[in-house]
This record gives sequence, structure tokens and C-alpha cells, in this order.
Amino acid sequence: MSLIAVPPGHVATIVTSLEMLAAPGPRQPVRSALKLERWAAPVDRDRYRTLFRQIGEEYLWRGRLILSDADLAAILDAPTTEVHVGVRRDGVATGLLELDFSAAATCELAYFGLVPGMTGHGHGGWLMAHALRLAWRPGINRVWVHTCDLDHPAALGFYQAQGFQPFERAVEIYEDPRAVGLYPATTAARIPLL
Repeated sequence: MSLIAVPPGHVATIVTSLEMLAAPGPRQPVRSALKLERWAAPVDRDRYRTLFRQIGEEYLWRGRLILSDADLAAILDAPTTEVHVGVRRDGVATGLLELDFSAAATCELAYFGLVPGMTGHGHGGWLMAHALRLAWRPGINRVWVHTCDLDHPAALGFYQAQGFQPFERAVEIYEDPRAVGLYPATTAARIPLL
């Protein structure tokens, strides 16, 4: 067994990629008090980052926070990207579903998540039902997603319960978002900041 040292100010995580190669069969409708809203281009970058940060802070999500405004706009406003948001009746955004159709015949669930307090109440199943309905359109023969061991502890099992099958595992090492000021040092206390 060999160990790879993680440099100070960095984190390491095991990333698991999962895929579906056929649309799932009919399912019982999932109910939620949320409604799905599409944020059409041009997507408000500040509003998007705020929701991204609310969902991902405890899991040290950084992907969209490290991009410049121009780079983020190029992704979110691309004709191959769709941003859908779960919204409460009072208009507050509580869930994020970002779909990437840039690869031929493929849809990546690039980002999928709920703000704290919304998990464990069926909202994830509701959002995933919408994700799969939107992803499996004519011409798509593969839908995939990735998660890591820094994400919600139930994430991997949730994706598998939805019909995704693991196909690849990798180790990712990157600058700890707390070390570079994206999140306070006290964020995600279960993950030591070295």
C-alpha cells in the first residue's frame, strides 16, 4: 500500500462517477411543495453563486466559485447548459439542478443539491425525478453524475437508488476552499483544515 501526502492547504477526496445507459421505467410521481423554475440565459451569476454556496458550503463545493464572471457565464449561458432550480412558494431557491448536454448523446448532471434543512424530506427524489425527465430527451443514451466522499453522506446511495451505476473512481486533490477564503475556516468542521 502506498500513501500520497496531501499538501497543506489542500483536501483529497474520492470521486465516484455513476451512469445510466437507459431511461428508467415509469415511477410513482414524487410530491413536493417546491416548484421547478428554469433560470434561462443569461443566468444571474450572483444569484447562482449564492445558491451554489448555500448548497455546497458544508461539502466544500468550489467548482463554480473559482471561475471568473466571464468563465461562469460561458458555462451557464451556453446553449448546451440548463439551470433549473427548486423554489419554495415564497420564491426562495432551495435546490439546484444543472444539466450539461455538451457531449454528444450524453447529459451530465453537473450539479445537483438542496440547501441545508431540505434533505431527508423527499425533495431530493422530487428534484431527481425532474432531472431524469429533463435529461432523457430524444438522442440521449447516457446520463451521468459524480459525487465524492466530501458530499452529503447519503449522496452515493441516493444516486444508486435512483438507478445510477458506478463506473469509475478517482482521487482528486485540490486547494481547500477554506484555505483560499472561499468559505470560513470553521466550515465543514468534520474535515480538518491543515
